[in-house]
Amino acid sequence: MKGQRFQVQVKMTLKVARFGRLTALIVGIAVSSSLAAQTVSDEAVPSGANLDLPQNLQIFGKADPNVRKPTAIVNGYVITRTDVEQRAALFTALNQLKLNEQEAGQLRLQVLRLLTDETIQIQEAKANQITIGPEQVEQSFARVSARYGRTPDQMRAWLREIGSSERSFKRQIEGELAWQRLIQRKIAPFTNVSDEEVEAIIDRLEKSKGTEEFHLREIYVSATPERSGEVFQAMQQMIQQMQQGRPFEYFARFSEATTAAQGGDLGWVRAAMLPPILAQAAQQMQVGQVAGPIEIPGGFSILYLVDKRQVLMADPRDAVLSLRQLTVKFAPGTTQAQAQAKVAQFATVVKETAGCGAVGKAAEAVGAEVVDNDAVRVRDLPPQLQDIVLGLQIGQATPPFGNPTEGVRALVLCGRDDPKSAGLPSAERIRDGIEEERTNLRANRMLRDLRRDAIIEYR
Repeated sequence: MKGQRFQVQVKMTLKVARFGRLTALIVGIAVSSSLAAQTVSDEAVPSGANLDLPQNLQIFGKADPNVRKPTAIVNGYVITRTDVEQRAALFTALNQLKLNEQEAGQLRLQVLRLLTDETIQIQEAKANQITIGPEQVEQSFARVSARYGRTPDQMRAWLREIGSSERSFKRQIEGELAWQRLIQRKIAPFTNVSDEEVEAIIDRLEKSKGTEEFHLREIYVSATPERSGEVFQAMQQMIQQMQQGRPFEYFARFSEATTAAQGGDLGWVRAAMLPPILAQAAQQMQVGQVAGPIEIPGGFSILYLVDKRQVLMADPRDAVLSLRQLTVKFAPGTTQAQAQAKVAQFATVVKETAGCGAVGKAAEAVGAEVVDNDAVRVRDLPPQLQDIVLGLQIGQATPPFGNPTEGVRALVLCGRDDPKSAGLPSAERIRDGIEEERTNLRANRMLRDLRRDAIIEYR
């Protein structure tokens, strides 16, 4: 089943800022990437069967789904409605979302859960004599501000502008640093990986050389036969909103799979690891596409192909490019007819540009700005541009792309360094990846136990 093209709104400049986990609301302060993400089987999660629930039950009292609890007291610490609103405003601004009232209410409930976890993490760190001082928070605040291309003062002004606050931002920084330090003290030193485990992974990699792997995200929603039509239609609406620019991760929060907390991230998987219908879809998708809704036993899935590769094989999309970018911007009040005429002129000039040395002259002809970058990996470009750029010869340009609001751009290829043959990752890198995976799993278990023991009062 061919996937539908996942159209994302991209502000395309050669200076790209990438965000980390959306569920954390801001870029992680010190989160390192693992060697390979692993899926968690449903069997690893406690199910309702362990509670010995009756088949036919009666609810005593009224469960009103319209009741919303905006505040909470977590082990004596008060989370106010202002805390929730400010963190929700940060999430909304970072992801450029426009939410209706129902969606905003759902987001506030999710933010309240995140703030509850954050509070529990900070409290547990302090119980273990781990305190993050103001100077550490301030240093991290400055680093994160720079990552967003702002000074600390500019970041403070931006936070106020979007309805958030410096205090809320720094509270999250404190929570992340405290939790990381607690993990480093209580879990990481006791996570060991044997030489035999590393050797077994190296052996499996060698045997699977050339096998295609897919980095997938998934949204799964269960459906009874009676509700299948309703669920299918709802998931079609999800895809339509993704095509209009809403992030996949926003909808992944509603997934019923165990990966919902990770934005639906399945990590790198092979076709043989997926149900046959999902494997077929993944093999037919292009990077950046969404496929679905796909009917599988018990419900429907939506897949998003983040990336793909072949085990231990060089990937053309790892090529490092030298690019010159031309940008034409439109003055306020430009009519659609004027914009179309300008884009047509731009397209003609770009097509006739004879190599990178002629870019300056071409830019003068159409009033374009020029930006150079000598270290752009193909896979870091938007999916829509990757195949186009891979087909270019030195000196050739892409067709114009963009929009009248943010400007129309074109890329001229000035150089390309193709990747060398991929080799086996080092034993140390494999060991670090396994240790990180196990550490994260144990940290999740520790947080689950802390939630269970916490005294939480909703108001």
